[in-house]
Amino acid sequence: QVQPVESGGGLVQAGGSLRLSCAPSARTFAGYIMAWFRQAPGKERELVAARGWIGSTGYYAGSVKGRFTMFRDYAKVDLQMNGLKPEDTAVYYCAAARSSTLVTSRAAYEYWGQGTQVTVSS
Repeated sequence: QVQPVESGGGLVQAGGSLRLSCAPSARTFAGYIMAWFRQAPGKERELVAARGWIGSTGYYAGSVKGRFTMFRDYAKVDLQMNGLKPEDTAVYYCAAARSSTLVTSRAAYEYWGQGTQVTVSS
């Protein structure tokens, strides 16, 4: 069992950048598909990006493609967010799924972090 722990959220102006980081509180993320989700007030939690093991291809939601990049190494999983927009404002969650293939369904992710707030001002 792994427990993701996020860091790096904050307040930024539109057009700015933030980098979120996710590390396991115990063990490692090896063998897990990792993902970043976000949830804005009054909206459902949505998948932002997902990635398998190091060197694998990833998935990006259409709304963030070309602006967000998910990095993964042996110790952590980062989400680099560039060109931020007010509509990117949300609580961002790191999640882990024990799967051999990339999964995009929220139900497939068993382990979740507490979330980190990202606020983009206009």
